[in-house]
Amino acid sequence: MKRYLSAGLKIGERRYPAEHVVVWLGLAALCLPPLALVQGAEKTAMAAPPASQVLWYDQPAGGWEAEALPIGNGRLGAMLFGATEKETVQINEDSLWEGDEKDTGWYQNLGEFEVALPQAKPVTNYRRELDISRALHTATYTSDGVAFRREAFASFPDQVMVFRYTADKPGSHSGTLTLKDGHDAKPVIGPNRLTAAGKLKNGLQYESQILVINDGGTLTATPAGIAFQNVISLTLMVGAGTDYLNQRDKGWRTGEAPHRKVTEQLDKAAKRQYADLLAAHVKDYQALFSRVRLDNGKTDAAIAAQPAAKRLEAYKQANAKDPELENLLFQYGRYLLIGSSRGALPANLQGLWNNSNTPSWRCDYHSNINIQMNYWLAETANLPECAEPLLSYIFSLREVRTEQTSSEFKSKRGWTVQTENNIFGGSSWEWNTPGSAWYCQHLWEHYAFGGDGTYLKTVAYPVMKEVCEFWEDRLKALPDGTLVAPMGFSPEQGPREDGVSFDQELIWDLFTNYIEASQALGVDPEYCQKVTAMRDKLLVPKIGKWGQLQEWMVDRDDPKNEHRHVSHLFAVHPGRQISPTKTPALAAAAKVSLKARGDAGTGWSKAWKISFWARLLEGDHSYKMYSELLKNNIMPNLFDTHPPFQMDGNFGATAGVCEMLLQSQAGELHLLPALPGAWGTGSVMGLRGRGGFEVDMAWAECKLTSVTVRSLTGKVCQVRYGEKTVELKMKPGAVIRLSGDLSTGKK
Repeated sequence: MKRYLSAGLKIGERRYPAEHVVVWLGLAALCLPPLALVQGAEKTAMAAPPASQVLWYDQPAGGWEAEALPIGNGRLGAMLFGATEKETVQINEDSLWEGDEKDTGWYQNLGEFEVALPQAKPVTNYRRELDISRALHTATYTSDGVAFRREAFASFPDQVMVFRYTADKPGSHSGTLTLKDGHDAKPVIGPNRLTAAGKLKNGLQYESQILVINDGGTLTATPAGIAFQNVISLTLMVGAGTDYLNQRDKGWRTGEAPHRKVTEQLDKAAKRQYADLLAAHVKDYQALFSRVRLDNGKTDAAIAAQPAAKRLEAYKQANAKDPELENLLFQYGRYLLIGSSRGALPANLQGLWNNSNTPSWRCDYHSNINIQMNYWLAETANLPECAEPLLSYIFSLREVRTEQTSSEFKSKRGWTVQTENNIFGGSSWEWNTPGSAWYCQHLWEHYAFGGDGTYLKTVAYPVMKEVCEFWEDRLKALPDGTLVAPMGFSPEQGPREDGVSFDQELIWDLFTNYIEASQALGVDPEYCQKVTAMRDKLLVPKIGKWGQLQEWMVDRDDPKNEHRHVSHLFAVHPGRQISPTKTPALAAAAKVSLKARGDAGTGWSKAWKISFWARLLEGDHSYKMYSELLKNNIMPNLFDTHPPFQMDGNFGATAGVCEMLLQSQAGELHLLPALPGAWGTGSVMGLRGRGGFEVDMAWAECKLTSVTVRSLTGKVCQVRYGEKTVELKMKPGAVIRLSGDLSTGKK
């Protein structure tokens, strides 16, 4: 074994450094599922991750948007290109925002660093990859007989990003490191550290640092950066921060420049061995990522062996099949949410990855669908912790929004938002009056899935009540007593007028969730009765003259309208007012509208249609939308494009797959409600349903063969498969297994 550890380990044509073998063995001992050991006659190695967990390429990235690959720890992010002679890494920190409470501003680019590594000979055996089972980026190549390897990851436990350069010949790394600040701050160059600090126009202080650790060789500070000569290995630790604080009463600032905290984070991480940093990162990441597994079929080995860009091109051909690529897109959405939503702030239009100081749509929190779509997968795909930044964000902006709503609408209670939103409560463009009601759905869903009564009482309920009060004061009564939202707007089309379906459905959802929250907490019974009475008087969805679900109170929908927004189907998804099992006539009308709107659209629009068709129990059409998204709106690095790049399509696609396999909005766990024929045999592990349930399922020939239900809260569980339902009485922590015909057995 010592012989193997000293030389590293060769698997196929790739050599892994000795330190990685140690990490793999340690992780395997912890029984982390993706790191199962493979024992050969003379060596022990890590099994290569499956094709459904790796994006790999045979050449460096040619552009930021479509080809570079992302890493992130929820707060810090980087985009990597993998160039061999001059590697550029673009970096972000999620609170680097221009603007304030009045000016929406833009999310900003933090900067980039460059590692110049001149190569004497042509490069061969090039490969770069992103292993989403470990959140690890690697690039390997050979030059002048030397095998080079780079690794990069963004550590949540250590709050730094780590970039590691090694080779199988000692002393093979010589070059320079430079740092370019995104706002032209001049870097301070030390013997082993680069620092760039500055202040935005709004006074926000920021800082980035790169700490350089060399094994062997020398480091030398130069006027341009840090030169390294003949080093055995080079490790770069990148830290960054701002003085932003998501508390208005403290002026949105911590009161301290970020220098001390960033320095402490880097210095602390630098005291640890690289192998320990990597192991801690992988263990932390997999605690989230490994909760959900999907087997939707196997790809032909020859196809699976191709680089991701070539697989994507092949997938666009008629009758092409690559179920593991479809699986990869599903899991990629989970990877991206973990990477962009574990800090103080939620994922924005681009997650947190942005290389511009004036990005499209400000790279903001767009309130009429986009930020909501970012989080549909958080609960269903078993990443509830990743929803918490959104919930904190909603809670933090209430005071600012209350003042601005009062100024705009002369209202005395409650608040709402405009369409474009920043991190200081500032908004711009069209007022999206039901936007805060949509935010409240996420507050409620976090409780509906997790059952945390303390959270419901202290966070969700107060916000839901004040938004109900906003609508209590704003709703308008028609002559017959029907309540309508005045001067609504169906994004992003049509005039402002009363009774727009989008508004009505969101208010119904808000009131319904508030009623259940009040009853769950046993508080405010009188106000609960008032909200119940208002909900019962709301204008409800109407069926129009050509059988469609009306977008407006007036029956004037155009059957030739193919607009990308289908906002009047909110009641189908993510709402729960319309379903085939509870309201079949309205569900049929929604289907008519959806067919008329067509299957075309931008990336996020197609992603929403995946869930629409799944909620309408049309699995093959849902799969068609998923496939169309993958064929036409996914770039070589698997980023979704509007165009341009928007992260919501990635998140929405993952959420849509969850809806195909498990639904719970109608008060029951509906198993395989929209299973597509293309995924006729498979299994899924770890999906979540409302009521505090986790579900594993297996199926063959499009028929359920087994299901396991785990209860987190001990609530009664109603289970549906097809037309059959069973009721399960479960204690907290109980596990019940069901056969394909829903007969039960207990553990």
